[in-house]
Amino acid sequence: MKLVTFLKADAEKIGAVMADGRILDFAAAEPRLAVDMLTLIRRQDELMPLARALTAAPPAQTLLDPGTARLLAPIPRPVSMRDGYAFRQHVATARRNRGLDMIPQFDLFPVTYFTNHLAVTGPGEVQVQDHHLTRLDFELEVAIVTGRPLKNATLEEADDAIFGYLVMNDWSARMLQMEEMKLSLGPCKGKDFATSLGPWLVTKDELDLEKTPAGELLHARMTCEVNGHRLSDGNADSMNWTFAQILQRTSYGIQMHPGEVIGSGTVGTGCLLELNGSKVTDNLWLKAGDEVVLEIEGLGRLVNTITHVPERLVGMPPHLVGGTLPDLYAGTPSGPAGD
Repeated sequence: MKLVTFLKADAEKIGAVMADGRILDFAAAEPRLAVDMLTLIRRQDELMPLARALTAAPPAQTLLDPGTARLLAPIPRPVSMRDGYAFRQHVATARRNRGLDMIPQFDLFPVTYFTNHLAVTGPGEVQVQDHHLTRLDFELEVAIVTGRPLKNATLEEADDAIFGYLVMNDWSARMLQMEEMKLSLGPCKGKDFATSLGPWLVTKDELDLEKTPAGELLHARMTCEVNGHRLSDGNADSMNWTFAQILQRTSYGIQMHPGEVIGSGTVGTGCLLELNGSKVTDNLWLKAGDEVVLEIEGLGRLVNTITHVPERLVGMPPHLVGGTLPDLYAGTPSGPAGD
């Protein structure tokens, strides 16, 4: 199923996208499904059979024209959100563009960092302020949502715990990111203003997943267009670490819960930082009014527009929100700049 969260008459609801594009309003068809997406995931053994039965034979009066509802992020308030670093092409290229060798630890273990699960957006506008617009970037990623508790998981348990997949845009304010990472922390302020998810959450049964000894692998083309121009083209199957491996390491010694989002990291060619450094693009960064379209085969098209929001704290010293950035691709005093 393609599960969505949407606004209808100022009420947040969940449902499923049908083959003809109409949205099945779960709550209108079945009172027991008048829940949010997180509850549906947590109570999937009880509620998903009801949802599947409805999608097989949807009552006509519960089907909405997509133009009458506004899609939100499929899971607007995930329990947590981490982002990974799983595509070697992106990591190696971004480092080479800064004159750095490939880091050998990449092949030893998968890594993730926590990002802001309370700044999730869906399709539509992404609001940014002045300092975000200084070298604003997209990042083309695939993400998973957990559906089962995990702790010290085997690869098989990790794969079984994945509820579904979705498109993720890990927006990056590169000036803020690089300045902050000189202090060996971050990339918090460079990332925490927005992460876009959507347009829907696709359950695993709809996807082309190959079983491998390292875990399941998604075969899906990944592209990005900015203002109608194709900039990025990759495939989810080029991940050097599977989501099962990422979840196995992430769950080591901790309890994970249903409703956590984990991103793959940027696919090769999947951001302007990499493309500019490779001279594919010439100092191109996102600006107000730009339309960014991420598309992943089987997962849909996530369409966002950059919207500038005026500064509220006009007298705030600039160095408190981002200083100068003489060389984006240079290493920093504390080590190489981030990706």
